Amino acid sequence: MTTRWTLSPRGRLKGILLFFAVMGPGLITALADNDAGGIATYSLAGAHFGLTLMWTLLPTLVALVVVQEMCARMGVVTGKGLADLIREQFGVRVAFTVMVLLVLANLGNILAEFAGIAASLEIFGISKYISLPIGAFAVWRLVVKGTGRFVEKVFLVLCLVYLAYPISGFMAHPKWGEVLLATVKPTFRRDPAYLAMLIGVIGTTIAPWMQFYQQSAVVEKGIGPEHYHASLMDTVIGMVFSVVVAFFITMACAVTLFQHHVHISDAAGAARALEPLAGVYASKLFALGLFNASLFAASILPLSTAYSVCESFGWETGVDRRFMEAPQFFGLYTFLIIVGAGVILIPHFPLLKVMYFSQVANGMLLPLILIFMLKLINDRSIMGDKVNSPLFNVIAWTASAVMILLTLALVVSQVMGWM
Repeated sequence: MTTRWTLSPRGRLKGILLFFAVMGPGLITALADNDAGGIATYSLAGAHFGLTLMWTLLPTLVALVVVQEMCARMGVVTGKGLADLIREQFGVRVAFTVMVLLVLANLGNILAEFAGIAASLEIFGISKYISLPIGAFAVWRLVVKGTGRFVEKVFLVLCLVYLAYPISGFMAHPKWGEVLLATVKPTFRRDPAYLAMLIGVIGTTIAPWMQFYQQSAVVEKGIGPEHYHASLMDTVIGMVFSVVVAFFITMACAVTLFQHHVHISDAAGAARALEPLAGVYASKLFALGLFNASLFAASILPLSTAYSVCESFGWETGVDRRFMEAPQFFGLYTFLIIVGAGVILIPHFPLLKVMYFSQVANGMLLPLILIFMLKLINDRSIMGDKVNSPLFNVIAWTASAVMILLTLALVVSQVMGWM
């Protein structure tokens, strides 16, 4: 890669401007991963197990950076999305199977995001019969009527709202020495509940949609090999910010809810329970963060799904296109939003069962995606001299193997619990 960072004032300024021009795909992907399901998982981990799971965040960060950097590099070098490369290199049948699993997994997650929108705004006294139609229309109009540059700017602004979690974390007044020690000192317990939560915390961090979305976003933004280092910085900063948010969510619930033996069942419950322990402002900030994360992911997940499916079938994609220029792309995006918001309005809908099935689909899909990625990024006919180094392959295969085992274990535990 040809981009170099120099120490001269002009070089530093050029580097900073280049970074801000390239910034977006990595940061947006990373923070959208802290969606309603992720926030619920971190909240439950802190509320039910205190600080004992904080140590998982550092290895999680390594896995996130390794996997998402490979996506960014493939997008930069090939100029093609991940679904496009899978179809070209592994065939239409394989691509079709991957897309079926991806749509099933993402649909369950999309339902969870709209459920998060409804639950978070109910804390502020707004009925879901008002919040969901308005939220769904806002999400739909943003992408269908906006330009790619405008949509990305809106997403970046939404990223700033995640600062609500660090602020609410400080409001909990933690003992920082204990928190930092728990973050670097691994703690293991043998009870099934702890092991299930351990798997959940690590397994929830890497979802198949992330790889597809980031690579497609890199390609649509036109980021080339000369911008690789800026794209790498975007990815690393995004993943670090994502894990920092997870850190403060877990910590805030650990030093308040866990210490006062308050049990919760979801992220909205955590927001309500924080009020008498950390103050009304901490509670409202937590709820605001949940709403923002749910609305953000409710935009990203349908968009990622539309990108992936259309790439795998060779259909036109792109936010900058008009509806009639990419009818399959915008049509699928519209369909997923209508289903996601509409289903949550159905009384007594079995959301938990749908989410279980989506986790099963995620568990089946993630190992395939990671293996496909490693095969693609080590193919010199595709990547040229930008294939993985031997050391990076060791790190990547190890991280992938761990994520595969954890995800499969998570799926098994959830299926057993559902049965």
